Amino acid sequence: MVRRILVVEDSASTRSLVRAILEEPAFAQAVGPVEVTEAQSGFDAMRLLPRARYDLILTDINMPDVNGLELIHFIRRSEQYRSTPLVIISTQATERDVERGRKLGADAYVPKPFTSESLRDACAKLLGPSSVEDAARSKPEPSSTAHSVEAPSVPPSGSGR
Repeated sequence: MVRRILVVEDSASTRSLVRAILEEPAFAQAVGPVEVTEAQSGFDAMRLLPRARYDLILTDINMPDVNGLELIHFIRRSEQYRSTPLVIISTQATERDVERGRKLGADAYVPKPFTSESLRDACAKLLGPSSVEDAARSKPEPSSTAHSVEAPSVPPSGSGR
């Protein structure tokens, strides 16, 4: 089963970096084959969301038009995407920012700058393993730069961190 991932980020270089990390063979080995779709703004994402079904959504916060917080609000009110795992990737990474993301319904918060491992681990944890062999979950916990948060409308996943 192909895992469809939507990356919402206004910076072309960051979108490319995220895509490259998610398309690495190590990530596909952990979660199965992936198909990454890019949106350059929250508005662009809102146009894409009804056209396909995504298994994971990653979004920046600071974007023109519709910002990431408004996008998360839209996603969590959508019947189609209410329980879809959502990761915030942002330079805004204080405890207050992480708490605000949690309250809105984010499942993980990865501060910029991030490492390939922290992003890959946060996403793999939310998508789960590609097979009965629980290879992805046998890896060590993500680095301390990735903050898992429990979404109010989504049951906690993985190890309950």
